[in-house]
Parts: sequence; C-alpha cells; structure tokens
Amino acid sequence: MKITLCTSCALGRGGFAAVLGEALAAEGIAAGIATTDCLSGCARPSSLAFRAPGKTAYLFGDLTEADLPDLLTFARLYAASADGTFADARPLGGLRFKALARIPG
Repeated sequence: MKITLCTSCALGRGGFAAVLGEALAAEGIAAGIATTDCLSGCARPSSLAFRAPGKTAYLFGDLTEADLPDLLTFARLYAASADGTFADARPLGGLRFKALARIPG
C-alpha cells in the first residue's frame, strides 16, 4: 500500500509523514509513505491518500495528529481487504466521516 500526504497542508508541513511511517512500522504494517505538493483537498485540509494495486483508493481530509490511531486502524484493515472496501466503517472511528473520495480500483 502507498500512503501519500499533502505537504501544502499543515499536517504535511509539520512532519507527519515521518510520524505516520514510524507508527506503521511499529504496528508491523507495510506501507510506503510519499509526499506531494498538493492533493487538491484544500477545502478540507490536511489531506492524505491510500492506494494499492487492484484496490479502492481513498482520500481523507480534515486530518490532525489525533487521527493517527484511526489511520493505523484503516491501514491495517485496508491491507487485509482483498479489494479495499469495508462492510462496516464503524471500526474506523472518526476517520469514516473524513473521506473526501473513494476511487474504485
């Protein structure tokens, strides 16, 4: 899975990519972390995207460092999902209300 963080947003400018990468590694979740200048989620910053080959891709916005536990839960469930979809979004906590886009794989 690849996770891309917007560096135009406060979270991206604040070094969250490294924090997220360390937290994922500590949980044993394999993911590549990338940054980009803009994910066009400007109306709801800070934004971050998850994608993997053959899976639905997700773009989240309105993120803060407090969302780290929910992002880890999402990453764990996303990695375990065959197609990147979820029958029940409640385990994602508040993150389920921060989805800006879901792009079919």
